[in-house]
Amino acid sequence: MAENEPIGGTQNSGQNSGQNFGTAASQTNAPAAAVLAQYVKDLSFENPNAAKTFQAMSNPDAPKPGMEVNVNVGARRMGDEAFEVELKINATSKLGDETAFAVELVYAGLFGARNLPENMVEPFLLVQAPHILFPFARRIIADTVRDGGYSPLMLDPIDFAGLYQQQRGSVAQAQPQQSGSAGLGTLDLGEPQGNA
Repeated sequence: MAENEPIGGTQNSGQNSGQNFGTAASQTNAPAAAVLAQYVKDLSFENPNAAKTFQAMSNPDAPKPGMEVNVNVGARRMGDEAFEVELKINATSKLGDETAFAVELVYAGLFGARNLPENMVEPFLLVQAPHILFPFARRIIADTVRDGGYSPLMLDPIDFAGLYQQQRGSVAQAQPQQSGSAGLGTLDLGEPQGNA
């Protein structure tokens, strides 16, 4: 693959926190972005009423379980050219008033971004990055729910671009000074975090 890899290109261990990607881009000042690492930060599965739930679900006249899914995206600067993006997914299934299962996943990626125009950093971190992470998080959720004894939970694709535009529109109308605080996610592009 070429050195100036497009978004969603090759992965490496991220040992250099985004300092060694797109060498050609740094020499030509061309924008470049890459996935440096992907990882599970937190994974939790609760099956508090398993025996009761499976017994109720075996009855053909039993109501279908309800499902509530919440997704949130957060991003923060880790270095001059490195950003961590977290995709948080919470899914809860209820059978009547009882919780059948609850799964929570925080799936993250370390992204390198060099020479991106200022107005493209936020859309890259809150739209493109979660779009890249989502298929991997979706598989982890499906496998975890399946391993808990249920049919795999196959999350529908998410329109991160539409959510971003909707959020920016509602934030601009409500309170322009509080961007990044509503629905889609949070963005912390202040001082670098950690050792990067």
